[in-house]
Amino acid sequence: MSAPHASLPSPASSPPPPVSRPVWRSPLRGPRLTALLGVVLLAGITLLFVTGLLSYAAYNPDLGGGVNDKTPGKGLLGFYLFSWPTGPSWLYRLTQGLHVTVGIALVPVLLAKLWSVIPKLFTLPPARSVGHALERLSLLLLVGGALFEFVTGILNIQLEYLFPGSFYPLHFYGAWVFMAAFAAHVVLRMPRTVRALRERTDPAAAADDTGLVAARPDPPTMTRRGALGLVGAGSLLLFATTAGQSLGGRWRRTALLAPHGGREPGGGPNGFQINKTAAAVGVTARETGDAWRLTVEGGGRRVRLGRAELLALPQHTAALPIACVEGWSTGDQEWSGVRLRDLAALVGLGDRPPGVLVESLQLHGAFRRAALRDNQVRDPRSLLALRVGGAELSPDHGYPARIIVPAAPGVLQTKWVARLTFGEW
Repeated sequence: MSAPHASLPSPASSPPPPVSRPVWRSPLRGPRLTALLGVVLLAGITLLFVTGLLSYAAYNPDLGGGVNDKTPGKGLLGFYLFSWPTGPSWLYRLTQGLHVTVGIALVPVLLAKLWSVIPKLFTLPPARSVGHALERLSLLLLVGGALFEFVTGILNIQLEYLFPGSFYPLHFYGAWVFMAAFAAHVVLRMPRTVRALRERTDPAAAADDTGLVAARPDPPTMTRRGALGLVGAGSLLLFATTAGQSLGGRWRRTALLAPHGGREPGGGPNGFQINKTAAAVGVTARETGDAWRLTVEGGGRRVRLGRAELLALPQHTAALPIACVEGWSTGDQEWSGVRLRDLAALVGLGDRPPGVLVESLQLHGAFRRAALRDNQVRDPRSLLALRVGGAELSPDHGYPARIIVPAAPGVLQTKWVARLTFGEW
């Protein structure tokens, strides 16, 4: 005889779905919304990773026995490094401008994506099996890595170095950890993403196997299309208030969120952007006055030249921009001075000059010493610049002499040059 009907568990007393799904009540969440946001991030983050690797290569990290390399022990992670070219002259301006501008524009998309999957992040118990535990660990690396890369990148753009240690190794190693988790996530989730994009509507909560659809959703206050429009508008706003720092000219005034945008840097030939002033790095008028001498070494020879002697050498001009890792760049400035290859010739290295180690008068700070490759020295546009726009360099722009090399990051365009060592160092 069967048990009395009253003893059967009622639907109200059935076990709830894995803990706390009812806490998340938004009717907007679902696999289709998450998939759409994921596709945008797939394209955007791939672009960020590629341009980030190019930025690292542009620093010539294999030169100088660690002079340029701020990420020691990179090992196999530097497998792709190559000799950074000098042309086109706007190459680094383009790649780093894309890296920074696209990264900032993706912030609303990333936050929306994390919001869309937050029920999965707080599912309890945290691990129901070994496989589930590994999946949860990959999510920790994915979410943590994304937040770490975006936060450290944005702090660097704003010149706020609140994180411990050097930005370069933190961001470089963090990128590889994040991209490993990101690639694994894409491979594992791509079939479900494609299926979600093909479906016109999200499954009902009862049939949902993703854990994203609310079991008891609140009444909707906007459509999913409206939510996507809001995210897109936020990204466009960030793009519009950032991109001007890379475009330059009148567009710089629109870069309200960039430290070097939204204001004029000053008038005259020296009226363009800088990161560090002479005072900030301890370079004084006493060191850059009449007693200043440039030491040029190489091939067992050494010469010392004052500024008047440098101006007496053949002068050349080059129209080149300055582009910085923070994403800002100048338009082409007309620089004039002595070609690096001509300075190499003064110490007997004129036929095929080697690379050069450049040392600045500044006593502290990263890249007060920087190494340039032989192809950079040999380019006829690579100068020890003495003037800009027909005027003397200002103290903040590197008087009495600075390096200008096409397509190189701003930190390699050394200011207040004191010594050039060609060849082995």
